Amino acid sequence: MDNRDWGMFLLPYEQTVEELKVKFKTMRAELKKREEYAPIEFVTGRVKKISSILNKAKRLDVPMDKLETGIEDIAGIRIMCQFVEDIRRVAEYIRNRKDLKVVYEKDYITNYKESGYRSFHMIVEYPVQTALGQIVVLAEIQIRTLAMNFWATIEHSLSYKYPESLPDNIRKRLKKAGEAASTLDNEMSSIREDILEAQKQFEDDSNVTTRVLSLIHQLYFYHLVNEAITFQERFNDIWQRQEMDEMKLLLDEVKRLIALTKKGENTDEI
Repeated sequence: MDNRDWGMFLLPYEQTVEELKVKFKTMRAELKKREEYAPIEFVTGRVKKISSILNKAKRLDVPMDKLETGIEDIAGIRIMCQFVEDIRRVAEYIRNRKDLKVVYEKDYITNYKESGYRSFHMIVEYPVQTALGQIVVLAEIQIRTLAMNFWATIEHSLSYKYPESLPDNIRKRLKKAGEAASTLDNEMSSIREDILEAQKQFEDDSNVTTRVLSLIHQLYFYHLVNEAITFQERFNDIWQRQEMDEMKLLLDEVKRLIALTKKGENTDEI
């Protein structure tokens, strides 16, 4: 083992993870605004622990002075999707980015592992601006569904308990669970449109509710206290009955009142 400063060695990887997390979260927000649906559910990231780096270097026979190129997942990003179809779409977005370069891809969805592991991996080169200049860091981006991630997380945890190899009975049950996770993903894909429609409806209803409450609060600013109290009571009743059509009508009424109040203020100024 060499006597390198591991804190300094890992700094650019830590920076890579933080920057890529921000960029992919921003991409998710932009896609949601553009299309009202984002293929990215959420993004996580991590830098490999020193012990894990050393163990992998030993397993792959990577010399200590070749860690930067010999171990490709010291910086790791994980992108979760709701549906299998979203994975290909996200991968295409990543391929088209100009701030990183895809080195190669590993499709463990079409060609899933014998263990049952399913995921889509992309090894990328990412340029990091450090205090001493730019360096290029290798990072692994894993794209998978929530079901795939649940299975992989459990399997990874068991590998710590059984570092050599999993007992046969656990391996078989894990493989069966992996098939069940794949079946779940396929079922979700078959009702994808219904799920997306329901999620959009929920989002729309939530936005209407938030907007009504915000505008009722604004009435106090215009000293329309009695009107605000009346609207709030109506809101409480409608909310209890979950009548969203009535909630939308209430929103229109509050908006009209505020518009008339603003118009009156402008007339007074003239």
